[in-house]
Amino acid sequence: MTVSFRQALQVWAKIGCLSFGGPAGQIALMHRELVEDKGWLSEKEYLAALNFCMLLPGPEAMQLATYAGWKLHGVKGGLAAGLLFVLPGAAIVLSLSVLYASFGQLPIIAALFYGVKAAVLAIVLEALLRVARRALKSNVDWAVAGLAFLALFCFDLPFPLIIVAAALFGFWRSNPVEPQSPDVLPPTVNLIKTTLLWGAIWLVPLAALALVLGGDHVLTQIGVFFSKLAVVTFGGAYAVLSYMAQAAVVDKNWLQPQQMIDGLGLAETTPGPLILVTEFVAYMAAYGKLGSVWAGVCGAMVSLWMTFAPCFLFIFAGAPYIDAIGQRPKLAGALASITAAVVGVILNLSLWFALHVLFARVERLGTGWFRPWQPDWPSFDAFAAVLGAVASVLLLRWHLGIIRTLMVCAGVGGIWRFF
Repeated sequence: MTVSFRQALQVWAKIGCLSFGGPAGQIALMHRELVEDKGWLSEKEYLAALNFCMLLPGPEAMQLATYAGWKLHGVKGGLAAGLLFVLPGAAIVLSLSVLYASFGQLPIIAALFYGVKAAVLAIVLEALLRVARRALKSNVDWAVAGLAFLALFCFDLPFPLIIVAAALFGFWRSNPVEPQSPDVLPPTVNLIKTTLLWGAIWLVPLAALALVLGGDHVLTQIGVFFSKLAVVTFGGAYAVLSYMAQAAVVDKNWLQPQQMIDGLGLAETTPGPLILVTEFVAYMAAYGKLGSVWAGVCGAMVSLWMTFAPCFLFIFAGAPYIDAIGQRPKLAGALASITAAVVGVILNLSLWFALHVLFARVERLGTGWFRPWQPDWPSFDAFAAVLGAVASVLLLRWHLGIIRTLMVCAGVGGIWRFF
């Protein structure tokens, strides 16, 4: 299928503006747009790319969008898809950060996005069912998915451990036969060139900040902190939020605890990767230290660069190898088990998101090995549950479409919550 660059830009912009609901909602939206509606990626290609992105540090949904753009139109396509996935949410988060720093909490915005979160529940549910139906082909796959979900939801095991265990299991149980067809790996020199180019794009600006402003300047500190964060965020934003919150609030004293909580809520209810909360943190840090809006904007820009430039490095360096991996039976077996485990990961993210929409308070239960998420039952939000059910009917039964479903739920939820 030939897809024009202009057609692709329209779809990337649409995805960027509608990518609510964290990784689960974003993966759901892209599956619907790219696999079901447009047919630009096959189910196999989509799942292979998702598996690859799950193995990388950073926001997996943004990297998945970047890969899809690269698959269609090379580097310029990857840049377009990745940037359009991030920029709409980044613009909204920056605008709200400016307003928040100047005026405090924004009840009108919170009311509007209350209904959006309820609608995203339906989008996530639809995608979970579709992905599970296609990815889980045997009882073994179902078992792997179930174990991955339990390990994350009930035992709070590290995400990389789950993926590595699934890969080793799949590698062990696959049949050592010949490759399905001859495949040629890209020249190693291409990998080296790509890594050096994007490594320079990522780190040269950080070195320039340090040389011009000094290592103690808040903008340099922001650059160093979020560069480190970019390479340890395995498992997406959820896996690193607690570390970032502690460092920003306790260690660096950039924010107050309530400001950090408000920032997380802001990022959860706007489009784009949840890791965009780094933009809010950086804005508040620079604004608080230097006392001006422009300083805050500069801090936000530094955080965006240091958070997302590595994502392009990882994708452009690794994407050419995804198809070749699928042609090697042992590696393909590992990826098949990772695919099954990813269904469990998506289920965990979906249930985590649903609990936080339907309950005002959710926390881990216990202090030992068994630490499931436990909602505070008296804090149950019955209207959010009703609105989620209505969104499911509008989307799944009446096929109203994502945009109109979101608009209806945003309007109804906003009126209910605000008045």
